[in-house]
Formats: sequence, C-alpha cells, structure tokens
Amino acid sequence: MDTTTTEIAPDIYRFSTYFDAANLVMNQYLVDGDEPLLFHLGYRALFPTVSAAVGRVVPLDRLRWLAFGHVEADECGSMASWLAAAPNAEVAHGALACFVQVGDLADRPPRPLQDGEVMELGERRVRQIDTPHVPHGWDACLMFEESTSTLLCGDLFTAFGRQAAVTDADVVGPALQAEEMGNPTALTPTLAPTLRALADLGPRTLGLMHGPAYTGDCGAALHDLAAAYGERFDAECERLGRD
Repeated sequence: MDTTTTEIAPDIYRFSTYFDAANLVMNQYLVDGDEPLLFHLGYRALFPTVSAAVGRVVPLDRLRWLAFGHVEADECGSMASWLAAAPNAEVAHGALACFVQVGDLADRPPRPLQDGEVMELGERRVRQIDTPHVPHGWDACLMFEESTSTLLCGDLFTAFGRQAAVTDADVVGPALQAEEMGNPTALTPTLAPTLRALADLGPRTLGLMHGPAYTGDCGAALHDLAAAYGERFDAECERLGRD
C-alpha cells in the first residue's frame, strides 16, 4: 500500500492510502505549525507507510498532538505506534471520550478537550467540536482549523472506491450511495441540526476521512446532506409510527 501526500490548504496535508480490503481510501491530516497536530491515526497495518509519509513533511519527534474523531480501529488503531514514534506527542480528544475510553487505551495520559476549546498550534488554530452520535458514536467529535476554514470532518461524506486528492465535484451523492450499502450513520433528531451548525462555520475545505478533500461549496454540501438525512429520519419515524 502506498500513501500519497497532498497539501490541501496552507500547512494542512492529506495523507491518503487506498485500503483494498474495504475499497476505501484512508486519510490522515497533518496541521503543521509550532505544535503539529495529526488528525486520524489509522489502522496499525497502515502505520509504516503513513508514518513514513508524515515524516517526509515533519520529523515524527516534532509531532505534538494526536487526534481523531471517535474510537474505531481505522481512526485510532495505531495510537500506540504513534505515541512510541513521537515521544513529545499527546493524544487530544473530547473530555467524554478521554474519561470513557481514551484515558485507558492511550499509553500516555490524553489531553481532554471541552466542546469549543481552541488549540493554538502556532499560525494555525484548531477548534474542538463535539458531535455526539454524528455520524455515530457518543464520543464523536470533529476539528475545525480556523485560519484556513478547514473542517476535518471524520466519517461524514464517506464514499467507497479510489478517490481524487482534491475535488469540487459532488460529494453528497456518493456519500448517500455509501449510506445505502452500510447504514453507518445514526439517524437521530440532532443529526441534521448538527450538520447545519457545521455549515454555519463557513468551511472553505472539507477534509474527508474516506474521500477527497472537497473545495466546492462546503456549506451547500453540508446543508444538502442534512436535508437528505432529515428526510430519512422523518421517513423512519413515520414507518415506526405505522408499525
């Protein structure tokens, strides 16, 4: 497996590996700065190729923060490997996840983040955004880099197949097709409002974990996704009411 590197915004790098077993691209994002942050750590099997790619951008011992959206193998399976390779790094995650899981899983104590807390990385600033059950998992969260308006949006807009590094083409249609295949998104009353709140941030780039970096109309994409999920939620509520 080969990992490709693309700078998707100033000082923000996408490391992408096509994982044939799942027919998915697996992406990690580095926000470079005085205290570099890596978002999404990946499977243990991907660590050798991804860490080599990251090391060509910044020495691994410069990594200061390791973050991810929620506790799943493809998001944090290699956490111990990154902590071993980056002796100055700490895991940073939502306070709930740190209390429930990450504090036990990480080899060093993590930094618990409150919703809305901003981490100063130098010229870049990342804001913690708690998104419980969006798209799934009560520990779910995302990060927003404020100076470039880049939303690291985890499993939102997941699409199967090989993906371009950067696109302004439709990302909503492929995401809904993937939804039909696996139903990974939790249909809850807060799903659509959370997506609309993310649109209100005014992102200029969406860093997808399983898809391209999107540089089209990000607000419209999030609103369209919210509308589609809102329709599915209403239809499911109606079906359950009939049953």
